[in-house]
Amino acid sequence: MLDKDPLRTDSRKTHGSPAFEFFTKYFNIISIVGVFSLLFAFFSIQADSFLTAENLVNVGRQIAPTIIVATMMTLVITTGQIDLSVGSIIGLTASALAILIQTGSPIFGVVAALIIAVAAGAVQGVLASYGKLPAFIVTLAGLIALRGVALLITQGYSTPITVDWILWLGQGEFLGIYMPTWIALATVIFGWYLFTQTRFGRYVVASGSNAEALRRSGVNVKRILATTLVLTGLFAGIAGVLIAARLATGSSNSGTLFELEVITAVVLGGTSLLGGKGSVVGTLIGALTLGIIANGLVLLRVDVFWVPITQGVILIVAMLLNQSAVDRFSKRKA
Repeated sequence: MLDKDPLRTDSRKTHGSPAFEFFTKYFNIISIVGVFSLLFAFFSIQADSFLTAENLVNVGRQIAPTIIVATMMTLVITTGQIDLSVGSIIGLTASALAILIQTGSPIFGVVAALIIAVAAGAVQGVLASYGKLPAFIVTLAGLIALRGVALLITQGYSTPITVDWILWLGQGEFLGIYMPTWIALATVIFGWYLFTQTRFGRYVVASGSNAEALRRSGVNVKRILATTLVLTGLFAGIAGVLIAARLATGSSNSGTLFELEVITAVVLGGTSLLGGKGSVVGTLIGALTLGIIANGLVLLRVDVFWVPITQGVILIVAMLLNQSAVDRFSKRKA
């Protein structure tokens, strides 16, 4: 039934050489790969310790939470929604984890913390889809309220985590790679498969490009929209557990402004904020680009306040170049 989707019909009407069609289809990914390559080469030349195994392994661990959440945020934004609450879910999960560990078993603490994250995503998903409220407003309210809950249960204090196997999740290594990096890699593989190889993934794209046609074909669009927000809640919870384990403490301040970095990675990777178009692979490269920018500037001893400024400028330039190229390609096709 989805074969009649307008997006697929249009793709068969395009004209031009196979190389041109390939370049047009994957331009956003190609462009971010180019930006990543240039930045990687620049920092490799300018910073002596950048191109070392130890540093690259550390970059992987530092950017892992962003990759984990951004992978699922790709699905949310592809549906035409947005989730601003992921940073607050991280703070709430990290805080709840540390408190629950002290009052009960560690396994119960981890499971309960993740259930809290899923519940937060589910409530927002129901309100945004079945309650017919804009996801932007619902998750903005969640950003404020969930952070408030984290502050309430901790009273603003950090709670230490001393359980060895939980600390291993954030600090341990396997084959020389930190565990958060392995978990991020597994998340990307899962997200890519879910997005590109399943019916659910096709529904995600269709709900962002032509939700009404999808609804008339018999698909419960509201359930698709709600499910994507539940997934971001769950994986934000996983990121919260990993951050708390890496820092060996649960803090209500964890994940502050994290949602902005996640959204930047997703958009930088070529996912359209208007919905209907997304790429998990592009998101991965976008997140890695942000990671090497932050790491490279620190190694060059640039003031840390320049990191978000540089990331913002690169995002704007990338979006302008992408939009300009897309406009030119559209005119040539016409």
